[in-house]
Amino acid sequence: MSGHSKFANIKHKKEKNDAAKGKIFTIIGREIAVAVKEGGPDPANNFKLATVIAKAKANNMPNDTIERGIKKASGEGGNVDYKSITYEGYGPGGTAVIVETLTDNINRTAANVRAAFSKGDGNVGTPGCVSFMFDRKGQILIDKEECEMSADDLMMLALDAGADDFSEEEDSYEVLTSPEAYQAVVEALEGAKIVTASSEITMIPQNYVAVTDEADVKRLQRILDLLDEDDDVQAVYHNWDEPEE
Repeated sequence: MSGHSKFANIKHKKEKNDAAKGKIFTIIGREIAVAVKEGGPDPANNFKLATVIAKAKANNMPNDTIERGIKKASGEGGNVDYKSITYEGYGPGGTAVIVETLTDNINRTAANVRAAFSKGDGNVGTPGCVSFMFDRKGQILIDKEECEMSADDLMMLALDAGADDFSEEEDSYEVLTSPEAYQAVVEALEGAKIVTASSEITMIPQNYVAVTDEADVKRLQRILDLLDEDDDVQAVYHNWDEPEE
């Protein structure tokens, strides 16, 4: 890391997302449907569903909306067959991009993802071409202003619950977990009344790439904006060392 604040980027993304709550709820709704289809409606016996519910709560999705989504996916109305497809590619300036999608039309999604890369002078690569540069981790960010617990106590709480790492930045704390330990750590923080600014299982770059050419920055942002606007896109991960705003 070059020292930029992950929390600043998260806040920026949340501000963008807050203007498009419907998009977030649509994304999470699809994830709930897939999780229920794969493992049933009981989060106590369905790790994937429990993880999606934690993500839903972190994004302020109402409990009744979550419950409706689970019931719909469990009943006759949950017949839409979403396929999970991941695309990997290269953006300007030597950046790596991973795009996770859930779609009921593979051809449409593939065309849209390729178009997004093309319009930003990037290109889609083969499966595995960049994912080796990332680690799948549970990542929990906590706003210092919202946390009354001391850094040492918070660290011990997280580590005792199974977290892999704890770090302190100027404005936030970051907790990293394995995907398997993520839910236990989330529940431990909830039990201690810790408010999280962001909580998700994500892909974290092993190294970040600084893009210095202004034209490359604009092209890369074009790719990310187009992907963000696509309803089939669930998540986009990249190793661009985004400047703080």
